[in-house]
Amino acid sequence: VTPPSKSTQALATLQGLVGVTPWLQESPNNLGISLRNPGMVVHPGVMFGRWNPEVWDGAAKDAKPLFYQGVDDYTADVLEKMTDETQTVCRKMEELCPGLSLKDACTLKQWYLDCYDGQMSDTSSLKACMNTNKGYDGLTHPCVEKDGKFMPDLKYRYLAEDVPTGLCFMKGLAEILEVATPTTDKVMMWAQGCIELEIMKDGKMCGKDINKTRAPQGVGITTLAAFKTAAKID
Repeated sequence: VTPPSKSTQALATLQGLVGVTPWLQESPNNLGISLRNPGMVVHPGVMFGRWNPEVWDGAAKDAKPLFYQGVDDYTADVLEKMTDETQTVCRKMEELCPGLSLKDACTLKQWYLDCYDGQMSDTSSLKACMNTNKGYDGLTHPCVEKDGKFMPDLKYRYLAEDVPTGLCFMKGLAEILEVATPTTDKVMMWAQGCIELEIMKDGKMCGKDINKTRAPQGVGITTLAAFKTAAKID
């Protein structure tokens, strides 16, 4: 909340508007909220896990595959690695900025435990959380139907929005911090081809369409000092 002195009033007003639940809690900073964003991992990660050339032969499907409840071991591994890379970025940022807390930027599995408590019959793993989540019953991959068969809609918002506005922010910060993100890079390179944007070039966040994303590099921020100034981190 800006200014911080208005936090109590702002939170009380919002809580009054939404009612007793959900319980609104204040986050220490906006950076933690951005790096907590589950959509930047789940949506591109699951799309990649189902439709990238390593696992999909390009043939149409007889039915739309389940999205969350259809996550297999391969896709779960992609998601685990992406969320781990985000956690590495968080820890590096906290190390370089004493006093900064990114505790809100939890792992993807913890996000499920926080947000879907009681709706999952198996919480033993990230895959199990997604496969057994009643809130996801029947939700399928975005597809286009043709002649009774289904092809993936690879320009759907899961890629067209969550990559430029979410994943690019995390990847851009990782580059500034010199944190390696091999799985995120792999997903990003595949996704940018699907949405016809050049975001990464030669392994760097410097493609011709970088200004169409929320990556720090899109507004000319390429150093930690500049990022801290823009993010108002002391």
